[in-house]
Amino acid sequence: MLKQFTLKRSFFRKASTSLVVVASLLVAQVPFTDSVMAAGAKEEKKKRPTQLVGPSVGKKVQKAFELYAGDEKKGVKSDIDGALVVLLDIDASKDYDKAYVARFIAVMYATKGDHEKESIKYLKQAIAPDILNEGDHGEALKLLADLQMQTKDYKNALTNYYAWMDFTGKSDGNTWVKIAQANYELKQLDKMIVPADKAIAAFGDKPNQNPYVLKLTSYYERKKYKEAIDVLETVILIFPENKSWWTQLPMFYLLVEDYPKALQTLDLAYKQGFLEKEGQIKTLANLYSSNESPYRAARLLEKHIASGLVKRDDKNIATLANAWHAAQHVGTAAKYYGELAKMTNEAKHYRKQGMLLKQDEQFAKAIPALNKALELGVKNKGRIYMSIAESYFYLEKYKQAYAAINKAMDDPKSRKAAKGWKGFIVDTARRKNVAI
Repeated sequence: MLKQFTLKRSFFRKASTSLVVVASLLVAQVPFTDSVMAAGAKEEKKKRPTQLVGPSVGKKVQKAFELYAGDEKKGVKSDIDGALVVLLDIDASKDYDKAYVARFIAVMYATKGDHEKESIKYLKQAIAPDILNEGDHGEALKLLADLQMQTKDYKNALTNYYAWMDFTGKSDGNTWVKIAQANYELKQLDKMIVPADKAIAAFGDKPNQNPYVLKLTSYYERKKYKEAIDVLETVILIFPENKSWWTQLPMFYLLVEDYPKALQTLDLAYKQGFLEKEGQIKTLANLYSSNESPYRAARLLEKHIASGLVKRDDKNIATLANAWHAAQHVGTAAKYYGELAKMTNEAKHYRKQGMLLKQDEQFAKAIPALNKALELGVKNKGRIYMSIAESYFYLEKYKQAYAAINKAMDDPKSRKAAKGWKGFIVDTARRKNVAI
């Protein structure tokens, strides 16, 4: 019933890589205390001195950068492979130079794509001595974590995301999303909520749906449906234009058997044009019927069967016929039972069609349907013969009515009732001078 939540990963193959979570409503906002404290910690932290690579290494690094950057004005394209050849040939002796070149190589491999292992190896070499300039060291930590996410090394990715935050003093919404995602991948579902809430707080007045998707996933997979409903009730207010929330919320209401809210929400989603799948229409129709609104159910099904959104098969036509019958639109119900009978060639549907046509006083049409039911071996034949007799009687075809009522008397279940009808038919025919 619930659409499976899917969390996809996409990485930008440039100097940094970012994870994007794609899915697709009263959550307490996490205070900004962590961010403030982290910022304060950054101010208190002793700023590391800025270093430069040595002249010899610097010349080669400059050449590598020029190959990487290219020159659009001169029509020179970026040459990452050429840059890597230069960088890999550098034989640095100083620790800072080694770390700087290792980071540059890692970035080139990351930019090149499909070389995650090489990039991770050089990033570790760059980070290990902890001597890069502040900006470079922070970016290296974050890129390493992103690449570890990409290679499914979620445990180490978590370590390095936290290391990046500790080092930079930043509380970044997208990073908290990645931390929640890593916990999901590690099946640590209970550990997803805190980072997701921190992501919500970090995004502030520019809300992002991804942390809500992660919270919802955590609660759903742990069968905490009431908590999941709280998330959905919040997010539907923040992102009312997203139709997926409107269709998921009523499904959760159904899980906790809150049928009135399920109907109310799904009906509102339908009025906004958000229901685009057969199952959604059928669920709404079922809710209408269970809420004593069979007419609305019938109209809904009829419209979408006609449009082709709901299949015109025997199951759906049977539901439609039942809805019209429950709504006391007997003639319309008889029409759809007739269509169902032709689809299935089953006696019970011809019987239903014939009985409803008789009830609707369409006697001439009722008789063939009832006879077809008899031909196909319907049960309780005596009752069917009685209905045929009644139909002939009201059509003033007393001879045929008399023949049918005699057959009804052959069935012990209908004999007593048929006997009364037989006398009535005989008396009426006699009064009207009709030989039977």
